[in-house]
Amino acid sequence: IDLIPKKEFMNDFSIPLTRAIDQRRSVRQFSNDSFLTLKELSFLLWTTQGMQNVLGPAVTLRTVPSAGARHPIETYLYVQNVRGLPEGIYRYLPMTHQLVLEFQEDDLSEKIGIASHGQLFVGQGAVTFFWAAIPYRMEWRYDLAAHKVIALDVGHICQNLYLACEAIGAGTCAIGAYDQEAFDSLLRLDGKEEFVTYLAPVGKTT
Repeated sequence: IDLIPKKEFMNDFSIPLTRAIDQRRSVRQFSNDSFLTLKELSFLLWTTQGMQNVLGPAVTLRTVPSAGARHPIETYLYVQNVRGLPEGIYRYLPMTHQLVLEFQEDDLSEKIGIASHGQLFVGQGAVTFFWAAIPYRMEWRYDLAAHKVIALDVGHICQNLYLACEAIGAGTCAIGAYDQEAFDSLLRLDGKEEFVTYLAPVGKTT
């Protein structure tokens, strides 16, 4: 699924950085009719993992820093209410700025809330971001330090999401308390070579 290119949204979602930082809050309640447009979702994905330059077959520069430009984090989405997209689990392809529909399944919202240790709002946003680590991308270079820099990398990504949400009248809440096995299973990850590290629901606040 092709997303909206950067040139078509850059001027639409510009706000002062100081305002975005000042207004940043963790939001756990979204508007009842909360939805995102495809342009808004494209913007959020670009701000969190968007491509800026390709330096080689395995070296890319993106909108977030990454140790050694390894970028070990994959972005998955539970899309619940995005105009033009059917409900389901998607994966973001940064190199081509596209989405892949991985699968559809009944009761995803409820399953996500339960796997978040009963934080039901996590499955009630317009979209929920899941960031999964592929450790080998870091381990071959950083050895025992790999897991530390993976955690740093995903923190950079989530902070960008917080600030980008302010530009579209949305809110988010970083979630670190969850059932690891449940979410790895839900996203159909093996839990070893790839596993969930962080997640955040996004929905409109106004």
